[in-house]
Amino acid sequence: MRAPFLDLKTQYESIKDEIAAAIELVLDNSAFAGGPLVEQFENEFATFCQCQHAIGVGSGTEALWLALLVLGIGSGDEVITVPNTFIATAEAISFCGAKPVFVDIDEQIYNMNPALLEKAITAKTKAIVPVHLFGQMADMDAIMEIAQEYGLFIIEDASQAHGAKYGGRPAGSIGDVGCFSFYPGKNLGAYGEAGAIVTNDKNLMKKLKMLRDHGQQEKYYHKMIGWNSRMDGLQGAILSVKLKHLTSWSEARQKNARLYNELLADVDGVIRPLVADNAEHVYHIYAIRVQNRDALKSALEANNIHCGIHYPVPIHLQEAYLYQGIDNGNFPITEKCAEELLSLPMFPELTTEQIEQVVHEIKTFQSS
Repeated sequence: MRAPFLDLKTQYESIKDEIAAAIELVLDNSAFAGGPLVEQFENEFATFCQCQHAIGVGSGTEALWLALLVLGIGSGDEVITVPNTFIATAEAISFCGAKPVFVDIDEQIYNMNPALLEKAITAKTKAIVPVHLFGQMADMDAIMEIAQEYGLFIIEDASQAHGAKYGGRPAGSIGDVGCFSFYPGKNLGAYGEAGAIVTNDKNLMKKLKMLRDHGQQEKYYHKMIGWNSRMDGLQGAILSVKLKHLTSWSEARQKNARLYNELLADVDGVIRPLVADNAEHVYHIYAIRVQNRDALKSALEANNIHCGIHYPVPIHLQEAYLYQGIDNGNFPITEKCAEELLSLPMFPELTTEQIEQVVHEIKTFQSS
């Protein structure tokens, strides 16, 4: 039995008629760049995130970049984040002219370890970017307490956490701004590139809308130097359709995770994902940890089970960031997890039979 890591086509088939109607509406209204259908999605997504405002942009990377810019992050500043994330988190900081400063992660939930934050803060620190990795939010109470003590901004990187909650509060709603990616493989994915920023600050919302549209508040009148980061009308319409299904899709992911947890409970050498007591995990990724990760991945792929690795090389060891001179060993938990994490097939339409087959092959390999 084949078990793909992700199956976007099956999901598309389940909403095909709704998607066709949404695309036809865009074509009928010639609303291709921004426009009313993007605005409709922005309103719906703001409500979903329990925020006052949502600003649609061209990608999750742009969401992070513009959020940092609008908060005044620039040359000479430092922004604290984690090294176990997709490189876009650090890229956005670098593209502002600021320096990404890394802190290690908590070994249980793979998110920023708040106990390490204060040691990383300097006079140049302006913001913290916690990453809600794999679909579970970071320890936001502890992070917010430190940020408030030192007068730092908080930008939530919620690119993998659409609908996740911390203490009942949705991802993106706790910090100054929350940033989302709608890359096709995300829990809420567009059919192309798209992203969004959410905030409760009206002034930030107004500036962000100008920044994403060449700095103009009205056509051809530019109040600031901006960029072209508008969301496409097609993506806005498609995301509105998919947002209606997101809660049920998240529940399906959670059901799949519970089955994985049950079937893997007695498998020696497998560490299952832990959910914090005050968190609601939406399982963008279901990642286990094993000592012999690469060999297990090869064995699963030989049996037509496709897995991922998130992420094989921490950011501080990527060639792009070697100029910082951070040696292997500086972030031991991140580096350990990079060698052990294996992301199993996870999507709402994953069947019980597929999960059972995945676990069967893991058990076979682990017992050999």
